[in-house]
Amino acid sequence: MYAVIETGGKQHKVEKGMVLSIDLLKEDVGKKVTFDNVLLFVDGEKVEVGQPYLSNVKVTAEIKDVVKSDKISILRFRRRKHSMRKKGHRAKHTQIEIKNIKLESK
Repeated sequence: MYAVIETGGKQHKVEKGMVLSIDLLKEDVGKKVTFDNVLLFVDGEKVEVGQPYLSNVKVTAEIKDVVKSDKISILRFRRRKHSMRKKGHRAKHTQIEIKNIKLESK
């Protein structure tokens, strides 16, 4: 059984027990989060596709940690002007563990 959820403008394929990194959420570590934007639900031969979302499927997860991604270097360089500026950036991500994918009866 798996589902495809949308969070942070991105789509993620999730299964029960899976740990993944998503864009930063405002919730605290240890809190439970419910994702309502479910695009697809597959359970064996049973497949449900949302248009755009499924209203009867909920995905619950627990926030495990807030981590930083790999560093990205930004270099602005102007040739023959003796001008160069180097910056770095590390985006924060939230690590979540999928606890349950629940299909509610209609």
